[in-house]
This record gives sequence, structure tokens and C-alpha cells, in this order.
Amino acid sequence: MQTLIEQRTDSRNKVAWPVSVWIPQANRFFNGRSCNISKTGVFITLPLTTPIQTGHTVELNFPRTEPLAQEKGQFARIKCGKVVRVDRNNLLENAEIGVGIAFN
Repeated sequence: MQTLIEQRTDSRNKVAWPVSVWIPQANRFFNGRSCNISKTGVFITLPLTTPIQTGHTVELNFPRTEPLAQEKGQFARIKCGKVVRVDRNNLLENAEIGVGIAFN
């Protein structure tokens, strides 16, 4: 059994929000869902067929509601980050992988 050491410095907030992830190596977007987020990173779920690895740099697109988009002037919040964790433990349960991304 592996012991994990907590390395986060910021508190996380549970947020279930749709997210699109641009993976340059695949030259396309993959749609997933956020699980939790902090000011320094996010943990998301993606389909198990997503070709993502630790170390990849990705672009995250968080869509905004119509009223918020009008207020902010754009329809998505875009963040870039680096994949720091890929969790494949729940593949058989829900056909998803968990991905930890640290914001740049």
C-alpha cells in the first residue's frame, strides 16, 4: 500500500462544472467535469480514452453562464496548467480517469 503525502498549500472547493481540456499532443479538446478547485489547481475527470500523461501542458476552458459571460465579456474562463497526477483507479467503475492539474 502506498502512502500519499499532502502537498497542497491552498484549500480546495468542491465544484462540479463542465470543462473542456485542450491537449496539444492529441490536437483536440476532451470534455470532462471538475471535481474540486483551488487557486493553484484543479482535479477533473475525463473519459478513459483521453491520451493524457503527467507532465503534459494543457488548456482548460471553464464555460460561463450567459449572464456571467455578459458581465465578464467572454464565454469561458481559460487557464493553462501542467498535469501533475493521472489517477486510473476507477476505470472499471465509471470509465473515467482523474487528472490533477497545477495552474501556470
